[in-house]
Amino acid sequence: MAITSAMVKELRERTGLGMLDCKKALEAADGDMDKAIEDLRKSSALKAAKKAGRTTAEGLLGMKLGDDGKRGALVEINIETDFAAKNEKFIAFVSTVLDEVFSSGTTDVEALSTGPLGAEREALVQEIGENITLRRATVLDSASGGVGGYLHTDQRKGALVALTEPNAELARDIAMHITGIDPAPMVVNPDDVPETVVAKERDVFVSQAAESGKPPEIVEKMVEGRVRKFLAEISLVNQPFVKDPNQTVGALLKSSGTACEAFERYLVGDGIEVEKSDFAAEVAAQLKGDS
Repeated sequence: MAITSAMVKELRERTGLGMLDCKKALEAADGDMDKAIEDLRKSSALKAAKKAGRTTAEGLLGMKLGDDGKRGALVEINIETDFAAKNEKFIAFVSTVLDEVFSSGTTDVEALSTGPLGAEREALVQEIGENITLRRATVLDSASGGVGGYLHTDQRKGALVALTEPNAELARDIAMHITGIDPAPMVVNPDDVPETVVAKERDVFVSQAAESGKPPEIVEKMVEGRVRKFLAEISLVNQPFVKDPNQTVGALLKSSGTACEAFERYLVGDGIEVEKSDFAAEVAAQLKGDS
């Protein structure tokens, strides 16, 4: 039976799948629309698995704050292209995952990727045609204090902050600071930096200072000065507040009668290594049905 463009269009509208997938399904089903749909559904898990190895460095963040100001949740869901990240169904999936994380308090993305959410992810992979991964999730709770956050309008960077006293506006300002400042803070206080990290940085500074040819006692002072500077730069309380560089975040918190218990900062795709690919070759492979 001849497969017409109208048939392909109808199958695409009914399944949301790509044109080539629809055309192949109709050809295999000899034009039987219902059989083509059934075959596509049966092969959905297999096709999702084939896409699972693709790098997902784009995507969106989702953030949710409790009405009582006691809990905040932040998730990162990745997809292959920024274009697909704008898909309404992908955006809705991010919200679904976020709601589950917020309500359950579960941050184990492997556990979240199974069951109903896993099935929904596979179906969406089929429909959009790109790999989707639940990369990470964070939940901050504060029994006596408060949790606030800031999510940039593009949903690509954001932060959660837990304070010892309820102060939603201040928590949002601190979260905005954490999201926007460079270098981003690693810890709340200098004492929170792991000793292994400090030791590694000190070794680098020692090597650099030794090349100066200065006396050992001067080298030692140079190294300790650089270590203190490093700790100040990556510690939230010692950073100049982004809205008022004349005071530190620590001074701002103290003047407000509160302290930071914890924070979490997300940037979409942060740390993901993306392999460069030959776009023309990839398109050719898709036309051959290899992906």
